[in-house]
Amino acid sequence: MAKSAKAQPANSIAFQGFLGANSHIACLEAFPKMKPLPCAQFEDAFAAVQNGKARLAMIPVDNSVAGRVADIHHILPHAGLHIIGEHFLRVNHHLLAVPGASLKTLKRVESHVHALGQCRNFIRKHKLSPIVSADTAGAAKDVAARGDKSVAAIAPKLAAEIYGLKVLAANIEDADHNTTRFLIMARSPLKTKPKNGPVITSFVFRVRSVPAALYKALGGFATNGVNMTKLESYMVGGHFSAAQFYADVEGHPNDPALKLALEDLRFYSKEVIILGTYPAHPFRAKAK
Repeated sequence: MAKSAKAQPANSIAFQGFLGANSHIACLEAFPKMKPLPCAQFEDAFAAVQNGKARLAMIPVDNSVAGRVADIHHILPHAGLHIIGEHFLRVNHHLLAVPGASLKTLKRVESHVHALGQCRNFIRKHKLSPIVSADTAGAAKDVAARGDKSVAAIAPKLAAEIYGLKVLAANIEDADHNTTRFLIMARSPLKTKPKNGPVITSFVFRVRSVPAALYKALGGFATNGVNMTKLESYMVGGHFSAAQFYADVEGHPNDPALKLALEDLRFYSKEVIILGTYPAHPFRAKAK
């Protein structure tokens, strides 16, 4: 699958992780006719689009249980790519092991740190020792390669099919709302028009170092009735006094209300970078 993706970059979508990862599943759900291209690191997935090896990238940013995905917000402003869509994936964790293994033979379980954290109750109940791995599907691949009946992996069912493992237990996650939000990245921005269906605008900004700067910068969104669905801060440049903010709002930058709100934001900010304006995923309407 990876080879065919590499041979057809115009029809390829890059993701971080091994084949069988949740990001792979998100690619298949959102773009079933495109070829998934696995990448070792998030930077590699961004670079694949930048260098023309893939047309799109599927990047996880948030999980309803574990919170934001580390490092992504630091990469986004400087990646030179644009957000053209979003996808929400209901995450189902499965306990995978080699043929012949059972819950009685298991002593350890390996997976990504988020997956282990999302299955704490199951792990404690069966008295398994959790081992952190770089990737869910990568853990499944390693378990298959070792053939050890005392170790299992927490990974999607797709990983079991790819690496020849069997499912010892299905849907072992603690929360039934476990959902990951992905951003779809491309080299060119999506051309959207105001009032052409619900859209989301994502941007990053840094406020000026003056009293109540953040309060004043965000005041325009309140006074103009713009709904802000996400606001996160993170440190930049190694300085505790320099914070950068990532935000998602409902609306198009050319909508009168959002246009005025962004003008206020720019007045109190050192920089404002629009990352993309794209259609709101139907999951948002269901979640309200």
